[in-house]
Amino acid sequence: MKMKTIGLVGATLLAAIASPAFATDLEVTHWWTSGGEAAAVAEFAKAFDATGNKWVDGAIAGSGDVARPIIVSRILGGNPMGATQLNPGKDADDLVKAGLLLDLTDLAKKEGWDKIIRPKSQLDSCTYDGHVYCVPVNLHSAQWMWTNRKVFKDAGLEPAKSWDDLMADAPKLKEKGIIPLSIAAGWPVALMIQDVTVAIAGVPTYVKVYKDRDLAAAAGPEMTKVFKALDAARKLVDPKTVVPQWNEAVGLVIKGKAAANVMGDWAGGEFQVAKMKAGEDYDCIPGLGGDPVLNTGGDVFYFPKNKDPKITEAQMTLASTLLKPETQVAFNLKKGSLPIRADVDINAANDCMKKGLAILADPTKVYPNDVQMLDRDSLNQIRDIMNDFWANPDVSAEQAQAKFVDVIKNAPKQ
Repeated sequence: MKMKTIGLVGATLLAAIASPAFATDLEVTHWWTSGGEAAAVAEFAKAFDATGNKWVDGAIAGSGDVARPIIVSRILGGNPMGATQLNPGKDADDLVKAGLLLDLTDLAKKEGWDKIIRPKSQLDSCTYDGHVYCVPVNLHSAQWMWTNRKVFKDAGLEPAKSWDDLMADAPKLKEKGIIPLSIAAGWPVALMIQDVTVAIAGVPTYVKVYKDRDLAAAAGPEMTKVFKALDAARKLVDPKTVVPQWNEAVGLVIKGKAAANVMGDWAGGEFQVAKMKAGEDYDCIPGLGGDPVLNTGGDVFYFPKNKDPKITEAQMTLASTLLKPETQVAFNLKKGSLPIRADVDINAANDCMKKGLAILADPTKVYPNDVQMLDRDSLNQIRDIMNDFWANPDVSAEQAQAKFVDVIKNAPKQ
């Protein structure tokens, strides 16, 4: 009996040592809170927990605009999380300069991130003075239109294949009591307008304006076409149908109350949760039906410095885990985004991911994200101008374009 008791105690101790209670807890902040996003982030948590550590979820309700100031304030204030989502670009530059973020260069070299991460611009966005400070986890693109095929067919219409088709079908859809274009307030309006800009003016003009600060292009005829097209579109949208959140606008399409929504590829996660099939129940249309192009936005993770070596070790483990091929596939299938590495098995990819990967394979069809070309303050000013133009019929297309040109003129050089 005594030997049996000793054996039992020994087994219990061994089980305790191997249990998650002895793992390192790592708080991870992010703003992924919609249905599709929550399902995706759960894949990251599952993969990290499988290493023997513990993902402590620090979801921040609201958009990135809400979350970013909270995240940065915590790090600057000496209350850092273990890891945090941000977007590639300039948002973390001050934190890097202040020496508050973990240098991942050795891990990046050991695992050959420069060979597996594509496009190169994503890793470049994580690199400061030759050192790597963040992990790109996906490739997000904003240039998509999402449509409910049944809505068009029930209205006696062929499912729209482009922005122009949708605008042409809008009057008949409204007659049938269908919202032609669902819209959410705030940043989704600016994103939609940016997508329309690329679709109508083209990538070369867009890059000239945002990256090169070309004032002639900003005030020129291609951008004038954009503002006129937006003027026509805003007259088709009833302000009463505008909803607070982007996923609610996508939900109107899923439920058949709206025909279409312009939103980034993360909208695909909402259709996945609703168990709808791309190419049968809904369409995902890159480039809004014009030139099939993708911008190179996405999500990255930074790791604030911590004095506890166990947390540092767990941070490095998470950084590596986020890029594992199996983790990349599981996360991105549910997120609606594209894997950041080119060597993953995409047999399970849906129609939308396959479209995105095919476009990504052609470098001429990939263009930079706005935050990679223009500072955040200027982008916020443009967003405010565009939101006001969209919502206020007293603001003419000419007035809005003039204000837009003024922001480009005064934007700081990179």
